[in-house]
Amino acid sequence: MEIVVRPLQRTLSVSPGANLLEALRANDVPVSYSCMAGRCGTCRCKRVSTRPGDDNDDDYVLACQTFLTESCTIEIPEPDEVVVHAAKILKATVVAIEDQTHDIKRIRLKPAKPMSFSPGQYAMLQFTPEHTRPYSMAGLCNDGELEFHVRLVAEGRVTGYIADTLKVGDAVRVSGPLGSAYLRRKHPGPMLCVAGGTGLAPILSIVRGAIAEGMRNAIHLYFGVRSERDIYGREWLADLQRQHPQLKVHVVVTSGRAPECRTGLVTEAIARDWQSLEGFRAYLCGAPPMVEATAHLVRQMGVQPDQVYADAFYASGT
Repeated sequence: MEIVVRPLQRTLSVSPGANLLEALRANDVPVSYSCMAGRCGTCRCKRVSTRPGDDNDDDYVLACQTFLTESCTIEIPEPDEVVVHAAKILKATVVAIEDQTHDIKRIRLKPAKPMSFSPGQYAMLQFTPEHTRPYSMAGLCNDGELEFHVRLVAEGRVTGYIADTLKVGDAVRVSGPLGSAYLRRKHPGPMLCVAGGTGLAPILSIVRGAIAEGMRNAIHLYFGVRSERDIYGREWLADLQRQHPQLKVHVVVTSGRAPECRTGLVTEAIARDWQSLEGFRAYLCGAPPMVEATAHLVRQMGVQPDQVYADAFYASGT
């Protein structure tokens, strides 16, 4: 049987029952992967129907979990942007817990060994066997520390533990990296970065990564919060603007007014600022309603669907 790999337009001969990721790797097809267990999403690709009109935008598979039973066409994302970070489980120590707002804490961990990751990815943090949750890194893998931003949730099991029990010196188990909404380093065009609440963490990582890579892209960052008291990180954003003059920051407050901020929804601000986003790549991080609404908007405004990289923060297990 055969599989056709797009956009490379290569045809591979494979045996029935072969694992898709193993088949791609055995034939030197450039493909991203990490955990090899279906958790990280890095090897996500699309099965393309050969029947006209039968293509389904939701027909995505994880290559590491897919076994081939018939000839097919597979579309892999951006073969020139492959990232391979071996999934690791590390021990880390809490070195700082800092209040950023009334309900957001910044946690810094010192890992026993370095963890390689791409800007925008996340890790699973296990504080105890009963308190485990994914959080996005805010820094870069060569920082020497791992930085996470945690919004405390009323009656949240994990965030309640962080608020009431976690202390400097505690051990944390870190598993990762996970996620496919990472910085595309070879893209020379403009970038739209949209953060809602603690979605600022991966967006900071992405912008910091772009600067560290020497990318000269225009970056338009929209940071949406509920009210003035939910704003944080403005000094970090100002520092990044000094380092990268092509970075434009818009802080958007949903309710009320705040100095040097806009009022409304981030989707409204983006729609007012742009007639078209053709040629942009969009990085969207935060609560699912914001991410979904923004993803829909930017696709309508010209961003190609496969160039929208979204990380929605679901509340399960908070």
